[in-house]
Amino acid sequence: MVKSLEQSQPDSKNRRFDGLFRVLNYTLVRGVVIFLTIVVGVYLAILVANGGGYVDEIRIAQIKEQIGLQVASDEALRDFTLQERREFENRLVQQEIERLNLDKPFALRSFGYLWQGLTLDLGRAEYLQSDSGSAYVRNIIGERLGATLLLFATSQLFLFGVSIIFALFLSRRYGSPLDKLVVGLAPTSAAPSWFIGIFLILIFASILGWLPFGGMVEAPPPQSKLAYALSVIKHLILPASAIVVSSIFSTVYYWRTFFLIYSSEDYVDMAKAKGLTSSVIERRYVLRPTLPTIITSFALTLISLWTGSIILETVFSWPGLGRLTQQAINLFDTPVVVGTVVIYAYLLGVTVFLLDIIYVLVDPRVKLGGNGA
Repeated sequence: MVKSLEQSQPDSKNRRFDGLFRVLNYTLVRGVVIFLTIVVGVYLAILVANGGGYVDEIRIAQIKEQIGLQVASDEALRDFTLQERREFENRLVQQEIERLNLDKPFALRSFGYLWQGLTLDLGRAEYLQSDSGSAYVRNIIGERLGATLLLFATSQLFLFGVSIIFALFLSRRYGSPLDKLVVGLAPTSAAPSWFIGIFLILIFASILGWLPFGGMVEAPPPQSKLAYALSVIKHLILPASAIVVSSIFSTVYYWRTFFLIYSSEDYVDMAKAKGLTSSVIERRYVLRPTLPTIITSFALTLISLWTGSIILETVFSWPGLGRLTQQAINLFDTPVVVGTVVIYAYLLGVTVFLLDIIYVLVDPRVKLGGNGA
């Protein structure tokens, strides 16, 4: 008996070690695959943002124009002949082109852009600046990232919680007038959030005057922290509501259908026969089996909202990454465009990576890294 216990202890330790090894191996492999996907996406974004090198030709033309104006207005060169001015101007242009590595083939420079983009070491923006006056791309993006995360974290957490509660409520009242109303309103989710936002601005800002038209905080910003937070919340209501309204009816409709399907399973009837309460049945036998499907649906919605934030933040003048991307595109500010694309790529990669981990937490049937799963 003692011998068998001694043998079981090493076996238990080996199983724990094997389980930890599988988790670490899966995490590493999955992380590498997602990172390679991000690298490919960022490189394609660099090719598009530079127009295959066309934007660099525009930069060279701008360098020639700026240096030409400087040389023409430089009083120290007034004694130079026209030929000497041109030679001096050409030398300055060539030095600037070499400093920016614009004299090398774009195919070679694109890989340098790729490394700089992945590390967010993009130097100075060409036109844009941060609110503090910094021209470095990393500082510009850092100031805007918080606003985007605040908007989407708030709206998505609210959407997820309300949708689950409402979908469970409708699954218990299948065929009721409220259920039919939600089914009828589900197609309205085809309208994007920025389109819904325009109507919300028209009603609550223009007609009723209850909420501000846009921005993140009133001008001038309040001095006290409490007043500042209340101002941010007030400005957050309309854009967050636009995101929620644009997705809630279709989300509730899909999830309510999943709940109805799982509610008709045999093990649910068995739980009812055992005398379990309705809340326990919904939580253990209906909600938990549907969580993987629900989380997948929610993650896909979140990914689509990340990519669709450009127009939404522009409509509400929300100082986030979306509006920054739109401004950078209009000004052909390539470093900022590449930087925002990298941030979005990282956000999407983290979302997909966390989705696999959450599967294991909510569904005991899923084994992380077990037998190739």
